Amino acid sequence: MGRLDGKVAIITGATSGIGLRTAEIFVAEGAKTIVAGRRQAEGEALAKQLGGNCLFRRTDVTDEAQVKALIDAAVGRFGRLDCLFNNAGGPGPPGGIEDIPAAGFDAVIALLLGSVVFGMKHAAPVMRRQGCGSIINNGSIGGIRAGYSVSLIYGAAKAAVIHLTRCVAMELGESNIRVNSISPGTIATGILGKALGLSVEAAERTTAIAEQRYAKNQPIPRAGLPEDIARAAVFLASDDSTFVNGHDLVVDGGVIGGRNWTQQQDGIKALREELKRVAG
Repeated sequence: MGRLDGKVAIITGATSGIGLRTAEIFVAEGAKTIVAGRRQAEGEALAKQLGGNCLFRRTDVTDEAQVKALIDAAVGRFGRLDCLFNNAGGPGPPGGIEDIPAAGFDAVIALLLGSVVFGMKHAAPVMRRQGCGSIINNGSIGGIRAGYSVSLIYGAAKAAVIHLTRCVAMELGESNIRVNSISPGTIATGILGKALGLSVEAAERTTAIAEQRYAKNQPIPRAGLPEDIARAAVFLASDDSTFVNGHDLVVDGGVIGGRNWTQQQDGIKALREELKRVAG
């Protein structure tokens, strides 16, 4: 038996990275899964790979009408909606506060925050009628601590997602609908390459570099992987988490806990040697 047997789930941003791996694992765990994204060929290929329990629907999540149509399609096909994973995202414009372009600001807020608002807005009435459901929003450690994103606006938008999650959890929890977020740390996907200006296809070929680069960012001595977030999403979508609501689940290998132990000890050792030298 799978942990998601009998459940119906929507995953946005499912044609690459975290969303794609989450779709694979949700289907393996028994969920009927609707995968959404803007890239038609990649989405159809994923649905074909995952078989009859997976359906692709091309969706621009910044368009409210398309988000509503996505949720209506899930209910029309499978009769219910047990889980919505608002995962779709992308990088924000890099640079300081004086460099932020108005168009870039609007685009990031629409994608990272607006899509979450629309998803929850249209999933809520479906889940209220059922008397249950789980909504999962993709946050980021960049929304918790400064300096963990190349984009100020990305961090601000993710902070808004995390707090919005808590606010909506207090409302929908009264209808037995759980609303939680997952805040990934440094996960080896193509998002860094996209943030630095690479095309989508080129960025997705850089994941091995990201995996190597991120390996020592946190106490756990490896980079985060899409599967780490997918497994957290399975927990929040499953009946194992029926008393978890309004929570931001940080999946970061411990990076925001503080300085790594070895790094701290090396710093203390260097300071000790310097003080000895100065003191004669």
